[in-house]
Amino acid sequence: MSEAEKGRVSAKHVALEAEVSVSAVSRSFTEGASVSEKTRRKVLKAAEKLGYRPNILARSLMTQRSELVGLISTNFRNPAFMEIFDRFTLGLQARRLRPLIINLTGGMSHDQAIDLLIQYRVDGVIVASSTLPEAFSRACLEARLPAVLAFGRAHPCHALSSVSADNEDGGRRAARLLLERGYRRIGFLGGPRDATTTVDRLKGFRAGLKAAGLEPCAFFCRHYAHAEGLATAAALFEAYPDTEAVFCGDDILAMGAMDHVRSTLGKRVPEEIGLLGFNDIPMARWPAYDLTTIRQPVEAIIAAAIEMVGRRIEAPAAPPQAKILPCETVIRGTLRDPD
Repeated sequence: MSEAEKGRVSAKHVALEAEVSVSAVSRSFTEGASVSEKTRRKVLKAAEKLGYRPNILARSLMTQRSELVGLISTNFRNPAFMEIFDRFTLGLQARRLRPLIINLTGGMSHDQAIDLLIQYRVDGVIVASSTLPEAFSRACLEARLPAVLAFGRAHPCHALSSVSADNEDGGRRAARLLLERGYRRIGFLGGPRDATTTVDRLKGFRAGLKAAGLEPCAFFCRHYAHAEGLATAAALFEAYPDTEAVFCGDDILAMGAMDHVRSTLGKRVPEEIGLLGFNDIPMARWPAYDLTTIRQPVEAIIAAAIEMVGRRIEAPAAPPQAKILPCETVIRGTLRDPD
């Protein structure tokens, strides 16, 4: 029985069937390669007859392109990132790129992540995280890996493209909304202290409250998770029991805080305590939470990040870009009505 009859159809079999060279078969399946339309039709007809599928791994050795993009995050505890990764994978696949997902939540070091990316010969990297250690970005540069930071702010010294929401403006929006609703004893419950999103949202929030002569009490979580919001909210209200409203730097933290307010403190939202989130994840719309929040443009950020990494792959020497996209306020039911 021949190789083709066994199902292991190769480019050589297609070349024999179509009466062309093996390289013509390869070019026919390579986008942008030089091949006549007549030859391409012959190759595709032969491939269909034999049930041939191109060997992408073998082709990558010839083209020096793996069509793999490393997709990295440290935020897998946050339900928002399940939706984000769903959209990232669909967006990459639509561009004929395949994501190689690396989860840094479990303790994999940045050196190990870089080694894995190099071993798989990825064409580029998207880091979906608000925290990007300098060592990781430096390692990407040293490995000549085109990299884009999504949902965070890259350090000015790092030659990385980045795209994020306007987190400072989001913080100012939060301050303005709480002041409009008559709150004066206000807290901030943020994510990790070193996350650029936490830094920028708190900066905007403080600036907005300062105009009214107010300063928020600020507490921080180790990571974005419901349990962290629950525990940190407990610490906030123990230290400042007269707090009237809390701006949470992430929806899942706000949900943890809300469950603490309702279940442990036995207080009503929004009648006694107001809560405001950030992101507008699908759970924020659930009737049990009905969370007022600051929405960041997730779809636009993902689309821009994919476009940027594609551009960096094609032109690695091109200067990095930094794109900041506007937020919007979403009013639901966790703040009292304006005075």
